Amino acid sequence: MERTVTTTIQVKDILIAHQVLKDIVVNTPLQRDPILSERYGANVFLKREDLQVVRSFKLRGAYNLMQGLSEKELQNGVVCASAGNHAQGVAYSCKALGVRGHIFMPSTTPRQKVSRVEFFGEPFVEVILTGDTFDDSFNEAMAFCDDNNMSFIHPFDDLRTITGQGTIGMEILEAMEEPVSHVFMSIGGGGLISGVGSYFKQISPQTKVIGVEPAGAPGMKTSLQKGKVTVLDKIDKFVDGAAVKKVGNITFDVAKHVIDDVAVIPEGKVCSTMLNLYNENAIVAEPAGALAISALDHYREEIKGKNIVCIVSGGNNDIDRMQEIKERSLIYDGFKHYFIVNFPQRAGALRQFLSEVLGENDDITRFEYTKKNNRDKGPVLVGIELKDKEDYHPLIKRMEKNGFSYTEINKDQDLFNLLI
Repeated sequence: MERTVTTTIQVKDILIAHQVLKDIVVNTPLQRDPILSERYGANVFLKREDLQVVRSFKLRGAYNLMQGLSEKELQNGVVCASAGNHAQGVAYSCKALGVRGHIFMPSTTPRQKVSRVEFFGEPFVEVILTGDTFDDSFNEAMAFCDDNNMSFIHPFDDLRTITGQGTIGMEILEAMEEPVSHVFMSIGGGGLISGVGSYFKQISPQTKVIGVEPAGAPGMKTSLQKGKVTVLDKIDKFVDGAAVKKVGNITFDVAKHVIDDVAVIPEGKVCSTMLNLYNENAIVAEPAGALAISALDHYREEIKGKNIVCIVSGGNNDIDRMQEIKERSLIYDGFKHYFIVNFPQRAGALRQFLSEVLGENDDITRFEYTKKNNRDKGPVLVGIELKDKEDYHPLIKRMEKNGFSYTEINKDQDLFNLLI
């Protein structure tokens, strides 16, 4: 039997979802950000879903789906799979509706997110950590769901989930007094952009709907290019809220009709955006929450003088990840470099490296012999942080001039992942 293709979610269904959700979710602020507006010469507004009840937009879709289940289905209990934010939305909904829930999460999920799921759902939910990615947990959850005759609360590939997320679009356009030129939002499985994009294309068709994906998991971009839902062979799990190997079938059908463009952003750029948001705006965004703002550099000329909305989709960031976030940012921005350096076998080579190679404002942040039992002849792993990224080329020239052969780890992803 051929699957029905759905081109858009209807506005009337989003309005009904809004009524269902009005006493459950917060109508989050839409704030003009003066710093970003000045930086890009545009009116940049942030839709602050990081200030939602569960600090992400996912509650909207989860509750909208669950409240539509029959009494019998609710009594049987529900199951979901999530990297964190959808799990919190389902947990909150379970408690609000008095429903038992089994929540499957990747074993790599930050502890902070697991704790929040337990907090929102106690005593109605049980968290099961399994697999390394969302897709692993999803497969386990589906098997459990079938075995126990429970309802699966899909994080994105369900019309009721998509419709719930679409209420964000309604809130944005109700709050905006001027036309919106572009609306930017992250893409994981595609539920957010399918719902919000559907509302915009029917109410404000002139608005460009821009999806943003991490470079390590460009599932929607790849699928759109190939004209069909395409499973990625491997993904970078860093932007955990958007690290999905396969977008939804329904979301793909909807999204291909409402998306104007998809930007693919390196994880390091996302980290720099997160730090800027915190330092300049006092906004704590998770990686997926910062994706939309990370894309603005790509559209700098196109958005000048226009009204732009970025959806900050979530703020569930684990403080334990901050060192990694700072590291990735420094590397992306060109301030930090790692080398494997072969020191010449002569007396004073290390002293020469420090005095002749290292610049006046350069700092060694890591120095580690790669062969613990042969330090005299073994190569050394050296991390160097620059005060000015323009100091990079002079550093390389001094290294070569003084006879230090090296391998630059930043430019070898496999070696980088192995050693750093």
